[in-house]
This record gives sequence, structure tokens and C-alpha cells, in this order.
Amino acid sequence: MGLKEKTFNGVFWTFSQQLGVQIINFGVQIILARLLLPEDFGLIAMIQIFITIGQTLMDGGMTASLIRTKNVSQSDYSTVFLINVIVSLVIYIVIFCFAPLISYFFEQEKLELIIRVLTLSFVLQSFVGVQTTILTKNLKFKLLMLMQLPSTIIGGVVGVALAFLGFGVWSLVWLKLVTTFVFVLFHWVKTDWKPKLYLDKEKLKYHFNFGYKLTLSGLLTNLYINSYLLIIGKLFPPAQLGFYSQADTLRMFPVRNITTALQKVTFPIFSTIQDDNERLKQVFKRITGSVLFVVVPVMLLLILIAKPLFSIVLTDKWLPSVPIFQILCISAIIFPLSIYNLNIILVKGRSGLHLKLEIIKKLSSIVFLLLIIPFGFYGIVYAQAISMFIHAFVNIFYSGRIMEYSFRDQMVDMAPVFSVGIISMVLSYYLKYMLFKEVFLTDWLNILLSILFFASVYLLSSYVFKLNALIDLKILIKDKLLRSGK
Repeated sequence: MGLKEKTFNGVFWTFSQQLGVQIINFGVQIILARLLLPEDFGLIAMIQIFITIGQTLMDGGMTASLIRTKNVSQSDYSTVFLINVIVSLVIYIVIFCFAPLISYFFEQEKLELIIRVLTLSFVLQSFVGVQTTILTKNLKFKLLMLMQLPSTIIGGVVGVALAFLGFGVWSLVWLKLVTTFVFVLFHWVKTDWKPKLYLDKEKLKYHFNFGYKLTLSGLLTNLYINSYLLIIGKLFPPAQLGFYSQADTLRMFPVRNITTALQKVTFPIFSTIQDDNERLKQVFKRITGSVLFVVVPVMLLLILIAKPLFSIVLTDKWLPSVPIFQILCISAIIFPLSIYNLNIILVKGRSGLHLKLEIIKKLSSIVFLLLIIPFGFYGIVYAQAISMFIHAFVNIFYSGRIMEYSFRDQMVDMAPVFSVGIISMVLSYYLKYMLFKEVFLTDWLNILLSILFFASVYLLSSYVFKLNALIDLKILIKDKLLRSGK
């Protein structure tokens, strides 16, 4: 099977997995948002930093090293597996001991037990990190989908049932634990690889030398991202953190799923052509162009329909999240381009450069965040939005130098998509305003008209300006129809 076919199959099954899982998760989150209070989501957001730190330290960046390493043996896999499990247990013990202090910091007594139970999730995940890596490396995304979907459904059912029974924040805790446990169970039943309990010091040294820099980079990233939750949780009531957390989760829902789905495929694909800059550049250009062709209109449309959407989906009690959501959506547009450029740096084996860039970006952003705290809650929100753009520009600049696809060239190539998206947003808003300014529109009708106007203007503009992503999409659909006809 050629690179094109592998990419297509990988994208298809990864999108199937992401779409299926996220539709289920989205439905569960809607039900839970209606049943639970913003404070419940705020409590979980307070300890999210400890979950993500645990997951980052557990892996040590070594699974990424396994993916990019061309000749991998049983000793490589078993060594990484054993280290993952040991490190996760050590981290859990540390968090378990510090749980009372964390609870005291946030002035929330119930957090102590929640932390000790919920952080078991990354211990469970350590038992499948290598198995998932092997499936990803071999592009077996169909099997991953067949394990992820039922795990998500079972966990969602448990979470919703507990919420109906009045368990409050604990419904969110057990949703996470049950989903993770079932996913682990499926891996051990359905995958062929099983670890051997021995540790190869040379293999450990090799993967650690690549992975530790990646781990430090990930640690800085997670500390930075979750510093917003930490500061808001400390300075503002749990409900305010709940509004912020829900807005941030929902704005990243479409962009992260599209980006992550393709990232799972592109990292191993990029790795196979890492030594051919011209080919790498062309594949990168087409993938990022196609992703932005979808992400840009989706995020701009969400800004337009945010208020009626929140009112319908989450009820009016979540309307304070709307302005936060709209601000953060603007910065989310650049997220795919930033992540894929960062992937290029890793694919090229430049984990040292990756670490240096993360230190510069995150420390400067944290200083910026601390300086803007006196401007209040929305100062923090704007700080996050601005920082995401800065991070993207840094990633694009250095990645462009490595693969000979400069910052300027990338901006020129991607500008038509951004321009068409903004034009579509402005025109659809004024079309709706001029045609229905004296007519009362229900929330449902408001959303329907916005989508209709936006989609029409966007597709027509894309056709008129002959956007490459639209041409690629037409060719892909045509090829698919021809194959199915055979």
C-alpha cells in the first residue's frame, strides 16, 4: 500500500474514531451540563493540571520516540512499557500525599478525595501507552476506533446515570475512570502485543534521550495551559471557573478533534518522509490547507451563533460562557497550523530545539499572564487568546526554516482561506441583519439562517477564488466515487 493510500485509510478511520467518540462525548457533556452545576465542572477543572502533569511525566516522551524510530524491537516496547507503569505509580503516590495541600490551596475540602480517586486514571493509562503506540505506528486506526467507541459509550452511560441519581461532581469522576478502565481492558484483550518484564538500559537511554526533552516541553505546555485554570480557580468562585472551563472545552471541541485525528496519521506519515524536504513540504502544505479549509469556517460560524447555541444546547444558566467562548474561538483558528509545524520539528528529531522553543514561549506567556491579572477575569481570557497566536508564529518560523517552507510562504499560502472565511462571516452577518432586522427570530431559526448564509457565501467564494483545498476535496470525492464504482 502506497503513502497516499495509507494516508487516506488512516485519515478515514481516525476521523471515524474521533467523530464517533466526540459525538458521544458531546452528547454526554450536554446532558451533564443540564444536570450538574457550573461549580461541579469548576471543581474538576481545578485539578486538571495534576491529571495532565501526571500523564506527561508518565510517558516521558518515549512513545513518540518509538513512533519515529524505524527499527523497533520487543525490548524497546517492553522497556518503555515498564518505565511508564513504574513512573505513573510514583507520580500517583506523590499526588496522593499532596492532596490535602491542594485542597487547602483552593479552599475546597471535597477536592482531597476527588484528587485521590480521579488521578488513578493516568495510572490505568500507563498500561496501554505502548499498545496504542504500536497500533498508531502501524496505522491500525480501525482497531483503535473499535476499542475507543464502546469505552466512551460505557463511561458516558455510567456518568449520566450517576448524575441522574444526584452524585454531582462524582459523576464526572467515575465517567473518566470507567472510560479509561474499559479502554485498557479492550487493549489487553484485542491487541496481540504483550510486554515482557525486563528493562534494556541501552534502549531506555536511547528513547529517554529523545523523550526527556519532549517531556519537559510537554510539561511546560501543560503547566502553561492549566495555569489559567489554577489562577482562575484561586482568584474566582468555582462557578466562574466552570464557565471558563466549559467555554474552553467547547471552543476546542471541533478544532482539536480535526487536528488530533490528522495528527495521529501525519506524525508517522511525516516520519517516513522526514529526509525528503521537498516531499515533506508538499504533503505538509496539502494537509494543513485542507484542515484549515474546514477549521476556519467552523470556528468563525461558532462565533456568530454562540449565544443561541449555548441557550439551546446548555440552557441559559451557561450564557455567561458565551463571550469567553467567542474570544477563545478566534485564537483556536490558528491551532492546527501551530501543531503541525511543531510536529515537523519533532519528526526531524530536533527535540532539543522543541524544548528551547517551549521554554521561551511558555515562560514569556506566563509572565504576560501574571502582568495582566490586575485587569481582571477577561484580562486573563484575552491573555490566553493572544498567547496562542504568539506560539503559532514561533512554531511556524522555526519549522519553516527546518523544512525550507518559510513563515512568509506559509502565510501567503494560507491567507486565501482566512480571507474567504472572514469575508463569509461579515457578509452572512449583514445579510441576516438586513433581511430579518425587524423580524423576531427564535434561537433555532437564528442558527439555521446563520449556517445557511455562511455556508453559501463560503463555498461560493472558495469556488470563485479557486482555493486549492476545495480543488483537492473535489478530486478526493471523485476518486472515491470512481473506486466505489469499480
